[in-house]
Amino acid sequence: MNYVVSLVTMAVTTALINNMVFHFFVGNCPFIGVSRRLDTAFGMGAAVTFVTTIAALLSWLLTYFVMAPGAPLATGLWRLLTRDPAAAADLSILSYIVYIFVIAWAVQLVEMYIRKFFPPLYKAFGVYLPLITTNCVILFVCLEIMKHIGTGATDPWDLGKALTYAFFAGFGFLIAIVIMAGIREELDHCDVPKPLQGPGITLIIAGILSLAFMGLTGVDGNLAKLLSAKSSHPAAPASAPAAERSK
Repeated sequence: MNYVVSLVTMAVTTALINNMVFHFFVGNCPFIGVSRRLDTAFGMGAAVTFVTTIAALLSWLLTYFVMAPGAPLATGLWRLLTRDPAAAADLSILSYIVYIFVIAWAVQLVEMYIRKFFPPLYKAFGVYLPLITTNCVILFVCLEIMKHIGTGATDPWDLGKALTYAFFAGFGFLIAIVIMAGIREELDHCDVPKPLQGPGITLIIAGILSLAFMGLTGVDGNLAKLLSAKSSHPAAPASAPAAERSK
């Protein structure tokens, strides 16, 4: 049960409190460029969520089995080549290159799918769809997962925690870009001063939203306490029938 509580707490923390856009300020390029309309913003957020989850899955597998210090596949192959039973391989220096290739592959998969089944959405994305490859959110998530894999990790993550973190990181980006798109659609009917039109007013609103999301600080801790209390105090058994109580 503690594991489920940790997953729920991680999901809430990643999506709302430590939001990728409003807390870490990554992914600002598509956040500003594709948040003009609600439908395209939702499509971009969904695409980023899918790519982030797939990239995190492949990154965790490659890091855990191949690139992390003492990874079983790389270490086994290195010991076979060197004939040294105590040798340990460390290919973590290749992590950036491997992650970029994994992200690029996942983006190509999404691009082909959207171009085949949603041509209007593909045209609406324009250049921003292939630019998901350089979206800092995805690489940030992969690097964060890498910190929790290997012998030197103080808080090791299994595949479940890695996928939870990745999915809700993308979902937090989806929340941020949809909120911004809804506000910007309303701004079309407002008298915005000319110097602030476009990215100017968008960044101001992003700052205000960041302050609003800061108000959620502490929710994760209280939620974890609430869930832990419920799991440690199971429901009381049903009361005995009236006939038994009368005896």
